Amino acid sequence: MQTEATILHADLDAFYASVEQLLDPNLRGKPIAVGGGVVLAASYEAKAFGVHGGMSGRKARELCPDLIFVGGHFKDYQRLGDAAIAVLNEFTPLVERISIDEAFADVKGCTHLFGSPAEIAAEIRRRVRAELGLAISIGVASTKHLAKIASQVAKPDGLVVVAPGSELAFLEHLPVDLLWGVGPATKARLNATGIITIGQLAKTPGWSLARLLGPAAGEKLTALAANRDPRKIRTAHRAQSAGAQSALGKKPAEERIFRPALRHLADRVATRLRAKSRPGRTVTVRVRFADMRAITRSVTLDAPIAATAILAEVAEELVRVALADHPDERTITLLAISVSHLEKERPLQLEFPLGLADEKRKPGSRIGIARFTADRAVDRVRNRFGWEAAGYASVALGDARSVPDEFRELAEKEL
Repeated sequence: MQTEATILHADLDAFYASVEQLLDPNLRGKPIAVGGGVVLAASYEAKAFGVHGGMSGRKARELCPDLIFVGGHFKDYQRLGDAAIAVLNEFTPLVERISIDEAFADVKGCTHLFGSPAEIAAEIRRRVRAELGLAISIGVASTKHLAKIASQVAKPDGLVVVAPGSELAFLEHLPVDLLWGVGPATKARLNATGIITIGQLAKTPGWSLARLLGPAAGEKLTALAANRDPRKIRTAHRAQSAGAQSALGKKPAEERIFRPALRHLADRVATRLRAKSRPGRTVTVRVRFADMRAITRSVTLDAPIAATAILAEVAEELVRVALADHPDERTITLLAISVSHLEKERPLQLEFPLGLADEKRKPGSRIGIARFTADRAVDRVRNRFGWEAAGYASVALGDARSVPDEFRELAEKEL
């Protein structure tokens, strides 16, 4: 583990909303949200009212009646995000971009040129503000995980440096949900046992965390709470999954609700898999209930898939299993699909027509090949004439409940 504080985590503040305020000065100082049916991003003025990404537009307007919705300028997000990352690249080649608006950088090898890590971080912040008109918060620490936490503490528009030797004292009183991997459900479990801060988690016996969260999650959080994070900066790597989610509001847990939503999500995910020629073997669905508790179900297939219809059918089956396991749940608020264990696309291995029940889900079967051929035809039409030019009868084109592809593709790593 690195002992010097030379790792930076740079994160543009309320990026999408800030870009909208930059493009339209009339929006500055006002509560705005990018999106419509679903909030994709919110300005700090809107966040002060409790508005946040993933919230339904109706709920957001209830919390903030003066909220202004804007559609989103995706090309400008890409342009300005690239420009901000380019500033980091001028100081060090060791830059790991993890989304459109944030990146890690290791400046250990360039301090003799540009000064201390704190001075480099301050100069990066000054230049991004001066050249792009945007605020960027930076955390500086000895590990990637701690640098990311420091940048969150620095928000909005700040700089936090965690000096070597002070890491555990810095973490001690911070809320436990700042740890990587602690979402709402894990936070609720930890809080219910009296674990509110990272310091309290660090003092919890490993066997207790393992019993509460499972061995893998318990071991991971124990390490992070002690600032044990051996990961290095990776300047070039591919994501190992692709996913999409749709906030539904509060809807009945019925097939007439989840089936079209899953078809829409499968269309988005499978299209991106085909565009990158990277089918995947493992399909995972996530279902969130009215109390914000979420469950997942997954299956690993014999052959990697990238066909829309096959992905949709597998996801539907997983959701049915999830709901059958929780018969008392009557309401769902979010659905998500992800595909992992991605592989390079290879020539299809043809399947003999044996009349098996799952034959239509095998990419090399007659039906599977026909489905993939249809997908490719739709892809070609969309590439030439736009997304709305072609689609599937079972999918509601332009469904407002799902995050637009332009936004998601910017926010996620390239496959």
